[in-house]
Parts: sequence; structure tokens; C-alpha cells
Amino acid sequence: MLTVKDIMTTEVITVKPETEILEATRLLLENHINGLPVIDDTGKVVGILCQSDLIVQQKKLPVPSFFTFLDGYIPLTSMKQMEKEIQKAVATTVAQAMTRDPIVVKPDTGLNSVAALMVDKKLHTLPVVEEGRLVGVVGKEDVIRTLTTANPR
Repeated sequence: MLTVKDIMTTEVITVKPETEILEATRLLLENHINGLPVIDDTGKVVGILCQSDLIVQQKKLPVPSFFTFLDGYIPLTSMKQMEKEIQKAVATTVAQAMTRDPIVVKPDTGLNSVAALMVDKKLHTLPVVEEGRLVGVVGKEDVIRTLTTANPR
């Protein structure tokens, strides 16, 4: 059975939380990748910045909906969620736009589990962590590539 270590990319391009959004965007585009693991000074994964995190900056922010009850206003949307969207929309650093505490996998995770995670959680890029440190990254393209090598015609 194939595992993450059989297909992961080990030469990973990473960014720090303080990296400017424009620099992170340039790295994503120039390297034709969907996500960048965000690491702290110790090499620990603290987040991930994906293209979808950057697209939020082009999205119109939702106007909160309210209804009145006994002369009071009750929001229909979570104020916390709205604050997150506003922060991402105006982000200037990776820390402001990244997804914090991303789902990570280990090198010995089976390919079936990775595929299920990607589909169920709508993920494109998963950091690979061993003993708390980033050792690689696995993306949808890596998983798809195994289909062509496993079933040559």
C-alpha cells in the first residue's frame, strides 16, 4: 500500500507568519503550487496559506443580517466569522490570511486516508509532519499522479 512518504514533495517552499501577502502570492504563482505551509522559527507548522485564502481578498464581504425581537437586534451571522473574513480580506501578512492549525498528516499515512481527507474536508495541500517538524507536503496533484503510474495503459 502506498503511503504519503512514497509520493510527498520533500523540498517544500514555506513562509513565515510575518511574510508579506504579496511575496507569498508571488511564491504560489511562480511555483505553480496551491498551498504554502507556514512555519515558525522552530520549524513547527502553525498554518497554511492556500490560493483560496487569497481569493477572499476579492470577495465582497457579507453584510450582516439582523432581525428584531423585543426591540433588540439579533445578528443572523456569527460576528466572529465576519471578523475572520474581514481580517483575511484586508490582510497584509501571511499570519492575517492563513488557516491556523491546519490538518497535517504523517509520512506513514495511507494514500486512501489522504484522499478521503482531501475530499471530505475540501483540502488541496496537506503538510507532512514527523516529530513536530515539517518534512514534506502532499497535494492533490501528487495523489492523482499515482493513478497514472499505478494503471499504465
